[in-house]
Amino acid sequence: MGHDNLDLRVHDRVALDEIALYAEVLSAVALSERRLTTEELDNALGLRTSAGH
Repeated sequence: MGHDNLDLRVHDRVALDEIALYAEVLSAVALSERRLTTEELDNALGLRTSAGH
């Protein structure tokens, strides 16, 4: 059985969403000159903390 018909594209929406979130965190870290706070990480991920909002 060959792999000629194997579709190598990603079809898993959850995995793609996790990759996008990881990219957001990496972007925030790359822009910062120091360790990010939990609040800053939450903001990068689009989360709201109960104390902040």
